[in-house]
Amino acid sequence: MESDTSGRTARGHRAPPCAIVIFGASGDLTKRLLMPALYNLARARRLSEGFAVVGIDRTPWSEEEFRASLAEGVRSFVSDTGGGGAVAESFDPDTWDFIAARLTHLDGDATDPGIYQQLHKKLQEVERDYGTGGNVIFYLAVASALFGPIVERIAEAGLAAEKDGHWRRVIIEKPFGADLQSARALNERLLNVLDESQIYRMDHFLGKETVQNIMVMRFANGIFEPLWNRDHIDHVQITVAETVGVERRAAFYEATGALRDMVPNHVFQLLALTAMEPPNSFAADAVRTEKDKVLEALVPLNGEDATRNVVRGQYTAGIVRGQPVKAYREEAGVAPDSMTETYIAMQLGIDNWRWADVPFYLRTGKSMTRRTTEIAIQFKRVPFGLFRDTPVDALTPNVLVLQIQPDEGISLQFGAKRPGPEIRLGGVRMDFRYRDYFHSEPSTGYETLVYDCMIGDAMLFQRADSVEAGWAAVQPVLDLWQRNKSTPLEFYPAGTAGPDASDQLLLRSGRRWRPIS
Repeated sequence: MESDTSGRTARGHRAPPCAIVIFGASGDLTKRLLMPALYNLARARRLSEGFAVVGIDRTPWSEEEFRASLAEGVRSFVSDTGGGGAVAESFDPDTWDFIAARLTHLDGDATDPGIYQQLHKKLQEVERDYGTGGNVIFYLAVASALFGPIVERIAEAGLAAEKDGHWRRVIIEKPFGADLQSARALNERLLNVLDESQIYRMDHFLGKETVQNIMVMRFANGIFEPLWNRDHIDHVQITVAETVGVERRAAFYEATGALRDMVPNHVFQLLALTAMEPPNSFAADAVRTEKDKVLEALVPLNGEDATRNVVRGQYTAGIVRGQPVKAYREEAGVAPDSMTETYIAMQLGIDNWRWADVPFYLRTGKSMTRRTTEIAIQFKRVPFGLFRDTPVDALTPNVLVLQIQPDEGISLQFGAKRPGPEIRLGGVRMDFRYRDYFHSEPSTGYETLVYDCMIGDAMLFQRADSVEAGWAAVQPVLDLWQRNKSTPLEFYPAGTAGPDASDQLLLRSGRRWRPIS
């Protein structure tokens, strides 16, 4: 499958003229993440003068109220990042004025065909007033149940048609389906009215600098890639730990759980980037094809394997960051006997020449000890015989850790001799932090992804086959839980690293999770 390269702009340049239509414009995602990302792009001079935003939702905003609401979100973002690890930046009124002057609003129901006739006229207006060039991004910041209806309405109104060199693209946030069957149905529904090159399925994890740096680190450095295989690597651990609980999302989470919410998308994207073969280029489909091959090579979790190699857990009352947290089952909107998992751990294998017999351990959960996302590559131990007659009783494992969040960077752990006449070893660690080496602007993680959609680079977005391959890998587990309601649910106190059964997943082969601390 070839990527669409029409209208593609080189990275680092201003994006081409375009309008962004945001469905769900008054929602939290728009206010907290998307608008600050557009503000940052404008400040970095990545947006064209021919740029405009059309917001659509049911809120009867005036233009002034709409702009004031979004300005509040941007000011809050600047205030929050100014006091953290990122470089402090003051709110830039000139940058915001550039954005605000180009903000317009439509009040209406996204399922009403009439709103799309209004949208058609509004797009003609912004093209006339701002010179958007007839290029449009439709951003679906709405509930997943609306993805199909909105896209079909866009197409019915003639707004998806690409002609005279103008492009039309759709950005869809996760969740992309709730299982393999629904993901296939959604893909089919979208592809009935859009070309694959027009669909940008977003996973915001892929906007993180360290995620993008995985490929650069592996393929631009001769010291890593020769070791990146089953001959040298003992196992891989991927951790996505959150300190937040279910918060006000009980209705969504009760029907979703940690497996559906995190594994087929976020976690599997990290797995694919870690395990993929070198692509022929950084072209979108070259990279995405290699990632898809990894997901397709996952050893199926069938039958007994789905029970033996998967641990699901749920948090009970505890203390997180010094604050008391009530049990998941005590949260408003959660059933008192809920079997929904807030934690999942899995052991997976990749059946190909590079990774055969190397276990990949994945875990993600809520209300845990600390917020962290990392990929840990543990290399095989060297023979101990040389140290048998010395005071050394164990060798420090060599671990390469890619820290995705919150403090992006890379560390390498290895053994070194302690000073003194005897052979004594100590574990040492070399650390690289982005903030120490590079000037980094405050970021929501959406800037790169929105900009890439503007320039037509789909490398960091999921293709239809990738989405379906991710769901296919976890579908046997979902089927098992559906058939066997008595599948164990392990409990862990909020503020800990997960249930004991998760530790046993590794201990049975003499391995341990890296501490979440």
